[in-house]
Amino acid sequence: MPHQKMPKLAEIAPNSKSLSPEALPPRVAALIYDGLCTFEYGIVAEVFGLSRPELGGNLFTFSSVQTEGKQNAAAGGLIVQATGTAQDLERADIIVVPGWRGKDEPVPEKLCALIRDCHARGALLFSICSGIYVLAAAGVLNGRSATTHWRYIDDFAQKYPDVTLRPNELYVDKGNIITSAGSSAGIDASVHIVRNYYGAEIANSVARRLVMHGHRHGGQAQFIEQPVAKPGGAHRLSDMMDQVRSTLAETHRITSMAKLAGMSPRTFQRQFQNHVGLPAVQWLAHERVTRACQLLETTTQSIEVISQTVGFESPDRLRYHFRSVLAVSPADYRKSFHRTAEPK
Repeated sequence: MPHQKMPKLAEIAPNSKSLSPEALPPRVAALIYDGLCTFEYGIVAEVFGLSRPELGGNLFTFSSVQTEGKQNAAAGGLIVQATGTAQDLERADIIVVPGWRGKDEPVPEKLCALIRDCHARGALLFSICSGIYVLAAAGVLNGRSATTHWRYIDDFAQKYPDVTLRPNELYVDKGNIITSAGSSAGIDASVHIVRNYYGAEIANSVARRLVMHGHRHGGQAQFIEQPVAKPGGAHRLSDMMDQVRSTLAETHRITSMAKLAGMSPRTFQRQFQNHVGLPAVQWLAHERVTRACQLLETTTQSIEVISQTVGFESPDRLRYHFRSVLAVSPADYRKSFHRTAEPK
């Protein structure tokens, strides 16, 4: 089946709700800094910097602008030198902060002032992963909602209590500021920006070139590692957890798990919370969802069979806990992660 012919850039841009013809193409400036996160920068260059001959022209004018010195080291043993200028930054419609060199690394006041100036003149600010620390240090996130990689959530919340974190979101769009979660979520947010300017059809074309979905379902909770017992914890609890994992289809309650651990229910609940970091009932639901994920990824079993296999009393309970834990339905999870069999 031949590919559907895509409309040319000149055909769609004048009708865009977000873009006026005289502003074409929007100008994007990616900030370069010492310790540059190369993957995050690569995302930005891939989405905004590549030519789009299949669409009849470039979607954006892209430049890289250094904020520290003439040359900077980058992750992976590279030395980078930007080709853009301060004038590119002053004219840019979109300013991208592709990560930051560390959550505990201070953001220079010169960079903070630059961010504030760009924000004041109405430029769209877009951070990927740890780049949120730069926006927060500049003060432009105060009183706003934002997100970042799940590993930074607690640290960021402590340092910047005036920012409302939405930890399960892949990205948060607040009009003139967009923040994204972990690195790959920066791709989702970048495609979202393309969609805002040019509509879904063009965004889907960009996504296909990246070999990804035009829009991912669910949030970053899908990718968070499952909770495990802390090292050096009580062996009785660890043994109990192993037994429960191997018998998820059976009925497990606080009393039965406490019995397996050789504790009273009250002591068990207190010790489990301290040992694992969440209540036992919540841990059990997570374990069942985790096992359901494995079955959704590797088998074609129905939702009904999977719910029984992992110990949920009905498919509706599986769906409820799946959405509670991962913010996505089992069916959508399977669409995204199912591993097709290797050809024989």
